[in-house]
Amino acid sequence: MITLNEIKQAKTRLDEVIQATPLTFAPNLSKEVGAQIFLKKENLQLTGSFKLRGAFNKVASLTQEQRDAGVVAASAGNHAQGLAFSAQYFGCEATIFMPEATPLTKVRGVQMYNANVVLKGENYDEAYAAAMSYTKENNKVFVHPFADNDVIAGQGTIALDILNEMNDFDVLVVPIGGGGLISGTAIAAKAMNPKIKIVGVVASGARAMRESYEAKKAIDSMAVKTIADGIAVRDVTPKMLNYVLEYVDQIVEVGDNEIANAILFLLERQKLVVEGAGAVSVAAIMHKKFDFKDKKVVAILSGGNIDVTMLSLIIEKGLVKSNRKMNLIVTLIDKPGSLKHLTEIFQACDANIVQIDYDRNSVKLDFGEANVTIALETKGEEHQCNIREQLSQNGYKFKEI
Repeated sequence: MITLNEIKQAKTRLDEVIQATPLTFAPNLSKEVGAQIFLKKENLQLTGSFKLRGAFNKVASLTQEQRDAGVVAASAGNHAQGLAFSAQYFGCEATIFMPEATPLTKVRGVQMYNANVVLKGENYDEAYAAAMSYTKENNKVFVHPFADNDVIAGQGTIALDILNEMNDFDVLVVPIGGGGLISGTAIAAKAMNPKIKIVGVVASGARAMRESYEAKKAIDSMAVKTIADGIAVRDVTPKMLNYVLEYVDQIVEVGDNEIANAILFLLERQKLVVEGAGAVSVAAIMHKKFDFKDKKVVAILSGGNIDVTMLSLIIEKGLVKSNRKMNLIVTLIDKPGSLKHLTEIFQACDANIVQIDYDRNSVKLDFGEANVTIALETKGEEHQCNIREQLSQNGYKFKEI
């Protein structure tokens, strides 16, 4: 098992390279959930993720001969960027295998550090298999994203940073994919303060580690599907499960809608851009997945490398869910002045039109009718109720989309 001393050695290697990311109180979240919540902002790390810590510690631990051979990794993006940065720092070649559906922002983030990118497979596990074959064929060094002691020790330095600033908290909330982050941080935290409770968070669409934790044996998933692509790991590594069973007190799960809510909350209320995997710890707190009332809680925001397209979709859905946007299809009589009358109703309701489309050709319409698809900016549930009431009173058929 990895020791606290090994994690401290990793911290010595990392101190001059990595960003000292902030640990700050989250007043809005704390007020909402009735606890003291602190956020460890690894989304502000140099490569946008905590993964730099483990990757750098691993490359720093290699011999010069091993570095000269070149390093290889499989990653959904964050480990890839961490290893690419580390390889460039030490002047060695890096080849990264990534799933074919990896967001472009993460691919470019890897290429920015002059690493070779190979897109292979539908998920991490298929990319991993291709990377392992390439490593053996070319006699290179494979750097595992989580099942490697040097990598785990590097990730554990986050707990050292937290405890050096604040050692009287009760709960540490950590995202779980393959288990490297939670293993390293749990080992360090428990060694320094055994009273700290370690809570892991998985995505509902990638829950293999939670099922394995509860069964106390490795259980792989048939498939994974989640917006938290950084923790979308299908298979459980027995070595990592042993660490989790030894040091983790509880594992909970959050769904994609809950993750999206957390991403939007962090963007709006904390002014932080956080990816799906990075937001699961806050999602678990927001939706009260475990008992933390009146406790001091630290949540790790593990990364911020979110695809802009995904962020846009999350914002759109969040606006609709929070009653700040209303999407309607209104059926009206297709004659001059009909659209003007409809827009006057919205004007009277003080609802701003942000998008509109007029369709008179749909085969679903009766002769002489037209559908207007319209998006409105609204001011909450009461405002939307008023809009519905006015449409009904004026005889319009409509549905919300």
